[in-house]
Amino acid sequence: MTPKVSRFLRDAAPATPCLVVDVDRVAENYGRLKAAMPLARIYYAVKANPAAPILGRLVDMQSCFDAASLEEVRLCLDAGARPEDISFGNTVKKESAIQAAYAAGVRMFAFDSEPELRKLARSAPGAKVYCRILVGNVGAEWPLSKKFGCEVEMARDLMVMARDLGLDPYGISFHVGSQQTRTAAYEAAIARVAMLFTDLKDAGINLRMANLGGGYPVRYRAEVPEIDAFGAAIMGAMVEHFGNALPEILIEPGRFIVGDAGVLSAEVVLVSRKEQDDPVRWVYLDIGRFGGLAETEGEAIKYAFRTPHDGGAEGPVTIAGPTCDSTDTLYEKSNYRLPLALDCGDRVELLSTGAYVTTYASQGFNGFAPLAEHYI
Repeated sequence: MTPKVSRFLRDAAPATPCLVVDVDRVAENYGRLKAAMPLARIYYAVKANPAAPILGRLVDMQSCFDAASLEEVRLCLDAGARPEDISFGNTVKKESAIQAAYAAGVRMFAFDSEPELRKLARSAPGAKVYCRILVGNVGAEWPLSKKFGCEVEMARDLMVMARDLGLDPYGISFHVGSQQTRTAAYEAAIARVAMLFTDLKDAGINLRMANLGGGYPVRYRAEVPEIDAFGAAIMGAMVEHFGNALPEILIEPGRFIVGDAGVLSAEVVLVSRKEQDDPVRWVYLDIGRFGGLAETEGEAIKYAFRTPHDGGAEGPVTIAGPTCDSTDTLYEKSNYRLPLALDCGDRVELLSTGAYVTTYASQGFNGFAPLAEHYI
Protein backbone atom coordinates (compact mmCIF):
# COMPACT_ATOMS: atom_id res chain seq x y z
CA MET A 1 0.00 0.00 0.00
CA THR A 2 1.43 3.37 -0.97
CA PRO A 3 1.53 6.22 1.57
CA LYS A 4 -0.93 8.18 -0.59
CA VAL A 5 -3.50 5.38 -0.50
CA SER A 6 -2.99 4.94 3.24
CA ARG A 7 -3.62 8.66 3.86
CA PHE A 8 -6.72 8.64 1.67
CA LEU A 9 -8.23 5.69 3.53
CA ARG A 10 -7.45 7.31 6.87
CA ASP A 11 -8.64 10.82 6.08
CA ALA A 12 -11.52 10.21 3.67
CA ALA A 13 -12.76 6.96 5.23
CA PRO A 14 -14.66 6.09 2.02
CA ALA A 15 -17.66 3.81 2.19
CA THR A 16 -16.88 0.15 1.59
CA PRO A 17 -16.39 -1.77 -0.53
CA CYS A 18 -14.20 0.44 -2.68
CA LEU A 19 -11.02 0.33 -4.71
CA VAL A 20 -8.43 3.06 -4.24
CA VAL A 21 -5.71 3.40 -6.89
CA ASP A 22 -2.57 5.53 -6.69
CA VAL A 23 -2.08 6.75 -10.26
CA ASP A 24 1.45 7.90 -9.46
CA ARG A 25 2.34 4.28 -8.62
CA VAL A 26 0.98 3.27 -12.04
CA ALA A 27 3.42 5.71 -13.63
CA GLU A 28 6.27 4.42 -11.45
CA ASN A 29 5.57 0.84 -12.50
CA TYR A 30 5.53 1.85 -16.15
CA GLY A 31 8.91 3.47 -15.66
CA ARG A 32 10.34 0.42 -13.90
CA LEU A 33 9.22 -1.86 -16.71
CA LYS A 34 10.62 0.49 -19.35
CA ALA A 35 13.97 0.51 -17.54
CA ALA A 36 14.01 -3.30 -17.29
CA MET A 37 13.21 -3.77 -21.01
CA PRO A 38 14.31 -0.58 -22.78
CA LEU A 39 14.12 -2.10 -26.26
CA ALA A 40 10.49 -3.15 -25.88
CA ARG A 41 7.44 -1.08 -26.77
CA ILE A 42 4.88 -1.26 -23.99
CA TYR A 43 1.27 -1.95 -24.97
CA TYR A 44 -0.71 -1.63 -21.74
CA ALA A 45 -3.35 -4.38 -21.46
CA VAL A 46 -6.43 -2.20 -21.03
CA LYS A 47 -8.51 -5.08 -19.68
CA ALA A 48 -6.48 -5.02 -16.44
CA ASN A 49 -8.02 -1.68 -15.50
CA PRO A 50 -9.51 0.66 -18.13
CA ALA A 51 -10.13 3.64 -15.84
CA ALA A 52 -9.76 6.99 -17.60
CA PRO A 53 -7.20 8.41 -15.11
CA ILE A 54 -4.95 5.41 -15.75
CA LEU A 55 -5.27 5.56 -19.52
CA GLY A 56 -4.71 9.31 -19.51
CA ARG A 57 -1.53 9.05 -17.46
CA LEU A 58 -0.18 6.30 -19.71
CA VAL A 59 -0.98 8.34 -22.83
CA ASP A 60 1.08 11.15 -21.30
CA MET A 61 3.94 8.66 -20.89
CA GLN A 62 3.67 7.68 -24.57
CA SER A 63 2.45 4.16 -23.85
CA CYS A 64 0.77 2.08 -26.52
CA PHE A 65 -2.32 0.01 -25.77
CA ASP A 66 -3.54 -3.57 -26.17
CA ALA A 67 -7.33 -3.49 -26.59
CA ALA A 68 -9.53 -6.56 -26.17
CA SER A 69 -12.70 -5.08 -27.68
CA LEU A 70 -14.01 -2.21 -29.76
CA GLU A 71 -15.16 -0.61 -26.53
CA GLU A 72 -11.59 -0.64 -25.21
CA VAL A 73 -10.35 0.81 -28.50
CA ARG A 74 -12.77 3.69 -28.01
CA LEU A 75 -11.70 4.19 -24.39
CA CYS A 76 -8.09 4.53 -25.54
CA LEU A 77 -9.01 7.00 -28.26
CA ASP A 78 -11.11 9.01 -25.81
CA ALA A 79 -8.06 9.16 -23.49
CA GLY A 80 -5.99 10.68 -26.28
CA ALA A 81 -4.20 7.62 -27.66
CA ARG A 82 -3.33 7.65 -31.34
CA PRO A 83 -4.99 4.85 -33.34
CA GLU A 84 -1.58 3.74 -34.62
CA ASP A 85 -0.60 3.09 -30.99
CA ILE A 86 -3.46 0.62 -30.43
CA SER A 87 -3.31 -3.11 -31.08
CA PHE A 88 -6.60 -5.01 -31.29
CA GLY A 89 -5.18 -8.00 -29.46
CA ASN A 90 -8.21 -10.26 -29.04
CA THR A 91 -8.08 -13.20 -31.46
CA VAL A 92 -11.91 -13.49 -31.38
CA LYS A 93 -13.59 -10.38 -32.79
CA LYS A 94 -16.92 -9.56 -34.41
CA GLU A 95 -16.37 -8.49 -37.99
CA SER A 96 -18.31 -5.32 -37.25
CA ALA A 97 -15.79 -4.54 -34.49
CA ILE A 98 -12.90 -5.06 -36.91
CA GLN A 99 -14.56 -2.72 -39.40
CA ALA A 100 -15.15 -0.02 -36.79
CA ALA A 101 -11.63 -0.22 -35.36
CA TYR A 102 -10.15 -0.07 -38.86
CA ALA A 103 -12.33 2.93 -39.70
CA ALA A 104 -11.02 4.61 -36.54
CA GLY A 105 -7.44 4.16 -37.75
CA VAL A 106 -6.35 0.99 -35.95
CA ARG A 107 -3.99 -0.97 -38.18
CA MET A 108 -2.69 -3.84 -36.04
CA PHE A 109 -4.74 -6.95 -35.29
CA ALA A 110 -4.20 -10.36 -33.69
CA PHE A 111 -5.55 -13.68 -34.96
CA ASP A 112 -5.04 -17.41 -34.41
CA SER A 113 -7.29 -19.09 -36.99
CA GLU A 114 -8.14 -19.04 -40.69
CA PRO A 115 -11.72 -17.74 -40.25
CA GLU A 116 -10.44 -14.80 -38.18
CA LEU A 117 -7.75 -14.11 -40.76
CA ARG A 118 -10.34 -14.00 -43.53
CA LYS A 119 -12.43 -11.55 -41.51
CA LEU A 120 -9.38 -9.32 -41.25
CA ALA A 121 -8.69 -9.59 -44.98
CA ARG A 122 -12.25 -8.49 -45.75
CA SER A 123 -12.61 -5.75 -43.15
CA ALA A 124 -9.07 -4.49 -42.47
CA PRO A 125 -7.33 -4.69 -45.87
CA GLY A 126 -3.58 -4.23 -45.73
CA ALA A 127 -3.48 -4.24 -41.93
CA LYS A 128 -0.51 -5.51 -39.96
CA VAL A 129 -1.46 -8.88 -38.48
CA TYR A 130 0.25 -11.11 -35.98
CA CYS A 131 -0.52 -14.72 -35.12
CA ARG A 132 -0.72 -15.91 -31.53
CA ILE A 133 0.88 -19.28 -30.89
CA LEU A 134 0.32 -21.75 -28.07
CA VAL A 135 3.10 -21.94 -25.48
CA GLY A 136 3.50 -23.53 -22.07
CA ASN A 137 2.04 -21.76 -19.02
CA VAL A 138 3.86 -23.66 -16.27
CA GLY A 139 4.59 -21.23 -13.46
CA ALA A 140 1.54 -19.03 -14.10
CA GLU A 141 -0.99 -18.58 -11.30
CA TRP A 142 -3.67 -17.65 -13.88
CA PRO A 143 -2.96 -19.86 -16.95
CA LEU A 144 -4.03 -18.82 -20.45
CA SER A 145 -2.88 -21.88 -22.37
CA LYS A 146 -5.99 -23.26 -24.08
CA LYS A 147 -8.48 -20.66 -25.28
CA PHE A 148 -6.13 -18.57 -27.41
CA GLY A 149 -3.35 -19.39 -29.86
CA CYS A 150 -2.58 -22.11 -32.37
CA GLU A 151 0.21 -24.61 -32.88
CA VAL A 152 3.40 -23.39 -34.53
CA GLU A 153 2.84 -25.43 -37.70
CA MET A 154 -0.58 -23.86 -38.20
CA ALA A 155 0.80 -20.40 -37.48
CA ARG A 156 3.33 -20.85 -40.27
CA ASP A 157 0.62 -21.70 -42.79
CA LEU A 158 -1.61 -18.87 -41.58
CA MET A 159 1.12 -16.26 -41.99
CA VAL A 160 1.69 -17.41 -45.57
CA MET A 161 -2.06 -17.13 -46.11
CA ALA A 162 -2.04 -13.63 -44.60
CA ARG A 163 0.43 -12.52 -47.25
CA ASP A 164 -1.62 -14.13 -50.00
CA LEU A 165 -4.77 -12.37 -48.74
CA GLY A 166 -3.13 -8.96 -49.04
CA LEU A 167 -2.46 -8.46 -45.35
CA ASP A 168 0.90 -7.51 -43.83
CA PRO A 169 2.33 -10.57 -41.97
CA TYR A 170 3.88 -8.52 -39.20
CA GLY A 171 4.84 -10.90 -36.41
CA ILE A 172 4.14 -13.58 -33.83
CA SER A 173 2.76 -13.31 -30.31
CA PHE A 174 2.42 -15.55 -27.28
CA HIS A 175 1.30 -15.35 -23.66
CA VAL A 176 2.95 -17.43 -20.94
CA GLY A 177 0.05 -16.94 -18.52
CA SER A 178 -0.85 -14.20 -16.08
CA GLN A 179 1.12 -13.82 -12.84
CA GLN A 180 3.93 -15.84 -14.36
CA THR A 181 6.63 -16.55 -11.76
CA ARG A 182 9.22 -18.32 -13.92
CA THR A 183 11.53 -16.44 -16.26
CA ALA A 184 12.20 -19.72 -18.08
CA ALA A 185 8.66 -19.62 -19.49
CA TYR A 186 9.57 -16.59 -21.61
CA GLU A 187 12.89 -18.10 -22.67
CA ALA A 188 11.20 -21.27 -23.96
CA ALA A 189 8.51 -19.30 -25.80
CA ILE A 190 11.05 -17.00 -27.45
CA ALA A 191 12.90 -20.04 -28.78
CA ARG A 192 9.69 -21.20 -30.50
CA VAL A 193 9.11 -17.77 -31.99
CA ALA A 194 12.65 -17.67 -33.37
CA MET A 195 12.17 -21.04 -35.08
CA LEU A 196 9.00 -19.74 -36.69
CA PHE A 197 10.79 -16.60 -37.90
CA THR A 198 13.37 -18.85 -39.61
CA ASP A 199 10.77 -21.14 -41.17
CA LEU A 200 8.81 -18.21 -42.57
CA LYS A 201 11.93 -16.53 -43.91
CA ASP A 202 12.55 -19.70 -45.91
CA ALA A 203 9.00 -19.27 -47.26
CA GLY A 204 9.76 -15.73 -48.36
CA ILE A 205 8.17 -13.92 -45.42
CA ASN A 206 10.32 -11.63 -43.29
CA LEU A 207 8.55 -11.15 -39.98
CA ARG A 208 9.41 -7.93 -38.16
CA MET A 209 7.83 -8.18 -34.71
CA ALA A 210 7.83 -10.46 -31.67
CA ASN A 211 5.02 -9.80 -29.18
CA LEU A 212 6.03 -11.31 -25.84
CA GLY A 213 2.64 -10.75 -24.21
CA GLY A 214 2.21 -10.01 -20.53
CA GLY A 215 2.25 -12.09 -17.38
CA TYR A 216 4.81 -10.06 -15.42
CA PRO A 217 3.94 -10.69 -11.77
CA VAL A 218 3.20 -8.59 -8.72
CA ARG A 219 3.63 -9.58 -5.10
CA TYR A 220 0.55 -10.94 -3.35
CA ARG A 221 1.20 -13.25 -0.39
CA ALA A 222 4.34 -14.82 -1.85
CA GLU A 223 7.51 -13.20 -3.13
CA VAL A 224 8.00 -13.08 -6.90
CA PRO A 225 11.10 -12.39 -9.01
CA GLU A 226 11.91 -8.74 -9.60
CA ILE A 227 11.07 -7.27 -12.99
CA ASP A 228 14.78 -6.82 -13.69
CA ALA A 229 15.17 -10.61 -13.59
CA PHE A 230 12.49 -10.99 -16.24
CA GLY A 231 14.05 -8.25 -18.32
CA ALA A 232 17.48 -9.86 -18.21
CA ALA A 233 16.14 -13.32 -19.06
CA ILE A 234 13.99 -12.04 -21.91
CA MET A 235 16.66 -9.90 -23.52
CA GLY A 236 19.20 -12.68 -23.07
CA ALA A 237 16.91 -15.10 -24.89
CA MET A 238 16.21 -12.59 -27.66
CA VAL A 239 19.92 -12.05 -28.30
CA GLU A 240 20.62 -15.79 -28.09
CA HIS A 241 18.03 -16.65 -30.73
CA PHE A 242 18.05 -13.56 -32.95
CA GLY A 243 21.61 -12.29 -32.59
CA ASN A 244 22.09 -8.77 -33.91
CA ALA A 245 18.97 -9.02 -36.09
CA LEU A 246 16.51 -8.31 -33.29
CA PRO A 247 12.91 -7.81 -34.39
CA GLU A 248 10.67 -5.14 -32.95
CA ILE A 249 9.77 -6.24 -29.42
CA LEU A 250 6.31 -5.64 -27.98
CA ILE A 251 5.12 -6.45 -24.47
CA GLU A 252 1.57 -6.31 -23.08
CA PRO A 253 1.71 -5.77 -19.31
CA GLY A 254 -1.45 -5.22 -17.34
CA ARG A 255 -1.18 -6.63 -13.84
CA PHE A 256 2.38 -5.38 -13.38
CA ILE A 257 1.41 -1.83 -14.28
CA VAL A 258 -1.66 -1.42 -12.07
CA GLY A 259 -1.75 -4.35 -9.63
CA ASP A 260 0.12 -2.99 -6.63
CA ALA A 261 -1.21 0.53 -7.23
CA GLY A 262 -4.62 -0.49 -5.90
CA VAL A 263 -6.04 -1.40 -2.50
CA LEU A 264 -9.53 -2.72 -1.90
CA SER A 265 -11.13 -1.52 1.33
CA ALA A 266 -13.83 -3.82 2.71
CA GLU A 267 -15.90 -4.34 5.85
CA VAL A 268 -16.25 -7.52 7.85
CA VAL A 269 -19.97 -8.33 7.79
CA LEU A 270 -19.90 -11.48 9.92
CA VAL A 271 -17.49 -13.77 11.76
CA SER A 272 -19.04 -17.14 12.58
CA ARG A 273 -18.38 -20.84 13.08
CA LYS A 274 -20.15 -23.89 11.69
CA GLU A 275 -19.78 -25.81 14.97
CA GLN A 276 -19.41 -24.55 18.53
CA ASP A 277 -15.84 -25.79 18.87
CA ASP A 278 -14.84 -25.41 15.22
CA PRO A 279 -11.36 -23.84 15.08
CA VAL A 280 -12.07 -22.46 11.61
CA ARG A 281 -13.99 -19.18 11.56
CA TRP A 282 -15.94 -18.03 8.53
CA VAL A 283 -15.17 -14.39 7.75
CA TYR A 284 -17.73 -12.76 5.45
CA LEU A 285 -16.77 -9.51 3.71
CA ASP A 286 -18.95 -6.96 1.96
CA ILE A 287 -17.22 -7.86 -1.31
CA GLY A 288 -16.71 -11.24 -2.90
CA ARG A 289 -16.28 -13.02 -6.18
CA PHE A 290 -19.22 -11.24 -7.81
CA GLY A 291 -18.05 -7.84 -6.57
CA GLY A 292 -14.79 -8.04 -8.48
CA LEU A 293 -12.68 -10.76 -6.86
CA ALA A 294 -13.19 -13.23 -9.72
CA GLU A 295 -9.53 -14.19 -9.75
CA THR A 296 -10.07 -16.02 -6.47
CA GLU A 297 -11.71 -18.75 -8.56
CA GLY A 298 -9.81 -21.92 -7.79
CA GLU A 299 -8.00 -19.78 -5.18
CA ALA A 300 -5.60 -18.86 -7.99
CA ILE A 301 -4.75 -15.30 -6.98
CA LYS A 302 -4.13 -15.06 -3.25
CA TYR A 303 -4.49 -11.49 -2.04
CA ALA A 304 -2.74 -10.31 1.11
CA PHE A 305 -4.91 -8.83 3.88
CA ARG A 306 -4.34 -6.00 6.32
CA THR A 307 -6.54 -5.72 9.42
CA PRO A 308 -6.75 -3.42 12.48
CA HIS A 309 -5.58 -6.31 14.66
CA ASP A 310 -2.44 -7.39 12.81
CA GLY A 311 0.24 -8.64 15.16
CA GLY A 312 -2.21 -10.31 17.53
CA ALA A 313 -3.03 -14.00 17.91
CA GLU A 314 -4.35 -15.59 14.73
CA GLY A 315 -6.47 -18.55 13.75
CA PRO A 316 -7.54 -20.36 10.57
CA VAL A 317 -10.34 -18.86 8.50
CA THR A 318 -12.49 -19.42 5.45
CA ILE A 319 -13.11 -16.12 3.67
CA ALA A 320 -16.35 -15.51 1.78
CA GLY A 321 -18.34 -12.78 0.09
CA PRO A 322 -21.79 -11.43 0.98
CA THR A 323 -24.00 -12.90 -1.74
CA CYS A 324 -26.49 -15.76 -1.50
CA ASP A 325 -24.41 -17.95 -3.79
CA SER A 326 -22.33 -20.79 -2.40
CA THR A 327 -19.62 -20.22 -5.00
CA ASP A 328 -18.99 -16.83 -3.41
CA THR A 329 -16.31 -18.39 -1.22
CA LEU A 330 -12.90 -16.83 -1.78
CA TYR A 331 -10.45 -18.90 0.24
CA GLU A 332 -11.07 -22.24 1.92
CA LYS A 333 -8.01 -24.33 1.07
CA SER A 334 -5.18 -21.79 1.02
CA ASN A 335 -4.44 -21.78 4.75
CA TYR A 336 -5.43 -18.20 5.43
CA ARG A 337 -5.10 -17.05 9.03
CA LEU A 338 -6.54 -13.82 10.41
CA PRO A 339 -6.47 -12.24 13.89
CA LEU A 340 -8.73 -13.82 16.49
CA ALA A 341 -9.86 -10.31 17.49
CA LEU A 342 -11.36 -9.67 14.04
CA ASP A 343 -15.05 -8.80 14.41
CA CYS A 344 -18.10 -7.51 12.58
CA GLY A 345 -17.68 -3.92 11.46
CA ASP A 346 -13.90 -4.03 11.20
CA ARG A 347 -12.41 -2.57 8.04
CA VAL A 348 -9.85 -4.68 6.21
CA GLU A 349 -7.73 -4.01 3.16
CA LEU A 350 -6.93 -6.41 0.34
CA LEU A 351 -3.58 -5.39 -1.11
CA SER A 352 -2.45 -5.26 -4.75
CA THR A 353 -5.98 -5.28 -6.12
CA GLY A 354 -5.52 -2.67 -8.84
CA ALA A 355 -5.75 -5.20 -11.68
CA TYR A 356 -8.61 -7.41 -12.83
CA VAL A 357 -11.04 -6.36 -10.09
CA THR A 358 -13.25 -3.50 -11.27
CA THR A 359 -13.60 -5.02 -14.72
CA TYR A 360 -14.85 -8.28 -13.20
CA ALA A 361 -17.41 -6.63 -10.90
CA SER A 362 -21.05 -7.55 -11.57
CA GLN A 363 -23.64 -4.85 -12.16
CA GLY A 364 -26.12 -5.73 -9.43
CA PHE A 365 -26.00 -9.40 -8.49
CA ASN A 366 -28.19 -9.86 -5.38
CA GLY A 367 -28.83 -6.11 -5.57
CA PHE A 368 -25.32 -5.12 -4.52
CA ALA A 369 -24.07 -1.96 -6.20
CA PRO A 370 -21.02 -2.05 -8.49
CA LEU A 371 -17.67 -1.55 -6.79
CA ALA A 372 -16.88 2.10 -6.04
CA GLU A 373 -13.58 3.42 -7.43
CA HIS A 374 -11.28 6.24 -6.31
CA TYR A 375 -8.26 7.31 -8.40
CA ILE A 376 -5.88 9.59 -6.53
